[in-house]
Amino acid sequence: MGVGAVLGTVFGSIAALFVLIVIGAAMIGGAKESRTTTPIAIPTLSPYDEPTRRPDRTSSERPSTDSSREPSTEPSTEPSTGPSPTRTQDEEPDREQEVDPPAQVTVNRSLKNNTVYRAGALPRLRCRAGNVSIFSHSQLKSLILRTGRCMDQAWGQILRKQGIPFSPPNYAIVAGRGRGACGDYPAAGSMVPYYCPRNNTIYASTTAMAKGNGNARGYGQIISWHGGIISMMAHEYGHHVQNITGLMDSWWARTLDSTSQSGKLALNRRMELQATCFGGMWMRSVAGTYPVNSTNRNQLFFFYSQVGDYPGFPRDHGSRANNNRWFRQGWLKSQAYQCNTWMAASSTTS
Repeated sequence: MGVGAVLGTVFGSIAALFVLIVIGAAMIGGAKESRTTTPIAIPTLSPYDEPTRRPDRTSSERPSTDSSREPSTEPSTEPSTGPSPTRTQDEEPDREQEVDPPAQVTVNRSLKNNTVYRAGALPRLRCRAGNVSIFSHSQLKSLILRTGRCMDQAWGQILRKQGIPFSPPNYAIVAGRGRGACGDYPAAGSMVPYYCPRNNTIYASTTAMAKGNGNARGYGQIISWHGGIISMMAHEYGHHVQNITGLMDSWWARTLDSTSQSGKLALNRRMELQATCFGGMWMRSVAGTYPVNSTNRNQLFFFYSQVGDYPGFPRDHGSRANNNRWFRQGWLKSQAYQCNTWMAASSTTS
């Protein structure tokens, strides 16, 4: 074999080895990326049929001091801990907080790569609703508190596994109206419940939710089955999840940094639609025992095509089509990362 042939063989071998090293490095890099990059939620669902008649103002309304469903030009209360809410005789007293010891892992509290997205699906728990009338304060209040304990079990289980300290929210449920740490409930001309991050409390008026308030239709005038109201309470519980996982703090920081009103509203929509997706996850998790049959499931899907932003009001909660899209996203895909609205296309959070 000549010198040229030998050199050719040597250099060919070196070149082949270099190619193998490059390919190997790329494979290792890809493997690392797959372990550290949060999967992106890509809603592929078509919007539910739009209603042919514009209903009265429903759940697109929210007090300016919370992250529930009522119009607001911009958030006005920074999420923080604070004193317990003032209770009336009709309200449920504070429940004891279960605070975990400090986690042994580093918890990511950002919007796009939050640790909650690794939590997976909610466990299928036995959570029976029974035969409840939403027009009875005592029955509806009891159902809200009972299903709230189911939400505690479900969310607490998957959050603790990720090293996220968990504590349940408080509830303040009245028949008429009251004043909470984040404002009146219901607000004037509103019927929606709200979550107050200042004291981790969900506030609601059973009469307003069922029958409406002023010109605002009640949820019971859209869907008389109690699952509609409970799904909204699951939405408010979703805000509690956002609060204890750091999503709410990160959202607020981004909101303060935003220099435009449209930017603030866009952030608020992603926040609200994520809570709706979390609510869809929970309703699916109890579908077998609540129960939620196919007829009631379709009622829920229709219900979420009726709530959202309407012309003439601030675009702070997302269109009706996108509210429906993200509720069904949580229901059908049932994985926490599938509710990552912060990495979703803006067209799905408009």
